[in-house]
Amino acid sequence: MDFEWDKAKSDLCQISRNFDFAFVISVFIDSKLLVERDQRWDYGEDRFRALGAIEDRVFVVVYTKRDSVIRIISARRANRREVRRYEESHSS
Repeated sequence: MDFEWDKAKSDLCQISRNFDFAFVISVFIDSKLLVERDQRWDYGEDRFRALGAIEDRVFVVVYTKRDSVIRIISARRANRREVRRYEESHSS
């Protein structure tokens, strides 16, 4: 997989959340990755929300696909509700 992002947004994430977009690429190798289509707004393109774990912590990564490239739009630590949804998606 190839990834891209806006450097200024990644830098802002580093300042405000103590991690950059390069760090959250790892969610995409989580075998339990949960992907949901983001339909809250008409963004003019398909957007997705990936919930995945890195070092036992769940993160939310919003992204779009452009050809074979995943473009990261935003990233943050998951809130309690999202962590619960991530965990429940794997329970039998």
